[in-house]
Amino acid sequence: MLPEAAEPSSRRTAGPLAGIRVLALEQMQALPFATQLLGRLGADVVKIEPPAGELGRAAQPSMPDPQGRPLGATFLRNNLGKRSICVDVKDPRGRQLVLDLAPRFDVVAENFRAGTMARLGLSFEDVAAAHPTCVYASVSGFGNRTTSPYRDRPAFAPVVEAMSGIYEMKRQGDQPPTVSPVGALGDISAALFATVGILAALRERDRTGQPQFVDVAMYDSVVAMTDIVSNFWSLGLKNGDTGPVINHGFRAGDGWFIIQVGREHHFERLAELVGQPGWVSDPRLATRQGWMDHLESVLRPAIERWASDKTREEASATLASAGIAAGPCLRDDELTSDPHIVEHRMLVGIARPDGAEPPVLLPGNPVRIHTASTTPDTRVPWLGEDTDAILQSELGLSLDDVAALRVDGVVA
Repeated sequence: MLPEAAEPSSRRTAGPLAGIRVLALEQMQALPFATQLLGRLGADVVKIEPPAGELGRAAQPSMPDPQGRPLGATFLRNNLGKRSICVDVKDPRGRQLVLDLAPRFDVVAENFRAGTMARLGLSFEDVAAAHPTCVYASVSGFGNRTTSPYRDRPAFAPVVEAMSGIYEMKRQGDQPPTVSPVGALGDISAALFATVGILAALRERDRTGQPQFVDVAMYDSVVAMTDIVSNFWSLGLKNGDTGPVINHGFRAGDGWFIIQVGREHHFERLAELVGQPGWVSDPRLATRQGWMDHLESVLRPAIERWASDKTREEASATLASAGIAAGPCLRDDELTSDPHIVEHRMLVGIARPDGAEPPVLLPGNPVRIHTASTTPDTRVPWLGEDTDAILQSELGLSLDDVAALRVDGVVA
């Protein structure tokens, strides 16, 4: 049975980052995934949204929140365990609220287009003036402080993925590129590098007592994740050639599974296992390039005949027992019941406000520190549900003060 995220009242901050506080002016995924990960490791994350909510709330598909407003899939995946405060930072009074809040937090983070925070008066220099020991983190398409001809362009994950070269490398013939083939790689890669940068900057801040500025470009991050594009090109491979390695999908009795074979002793085991010991002495298959040259005419027919009376899992398990890397291509419904996923709690649910089944499923936390306590997952925040409490507890504003700001549209 898949676990469900608890209500915020059940949240008990614990873990290696307990005591670290993050103030996030964030939207969509490139930063929210990073701050969610920090929260899962124990940090207290407060999310600042515009009065209408950040862009991820309007993403599709969606489910309704308790007020019937759409709650987009992008928001659901990236905001477990956070608190939400709605502030119009375009209003000078809203900007000042952020600057007043900043000294209460260790990290101030944002992921708007380069230059946006400077125009709003919330740049690194502005925040550091109010909070001289802050860690300021910025995630943008092409970097905030470095020179780039693309600096002022908006960027979502598919844009930087395409620019990394991986789409063209994997494109077949005259077919158009497959966009977003593995979800938001451009977002998640930037989020992971931002997390590393924030943790390193916190240590440097503590060591020096000086403010730190972490600047992460999505383009840089995805180039690091798609390293084979430039590396293989520099080694002489062209037109999407990934080298002489069996790294392909094969058909079993109930679907597809993949095999990776890149060493001669693994090829010998494969040949024996599928009933083709003669492959080892076949001059056509004497080299790794020979495997590729005869993949479709010799190898695939024999491998798929061997697998035809087996399930994907049976074929993969048999190969794995011989030391050959293989795995089934799971369908979405199969992933949710996979025994590894269940045992590792890699899917958690958010109950739908209308009580419908199943709960909305979100990825669990892949980082496990077995010697440290953990913070339980709690659901995503409803829009602005913590505005009053945070402004009162952090800034000492009265209910009347907050009400006045709400009337003027400064907070919501």
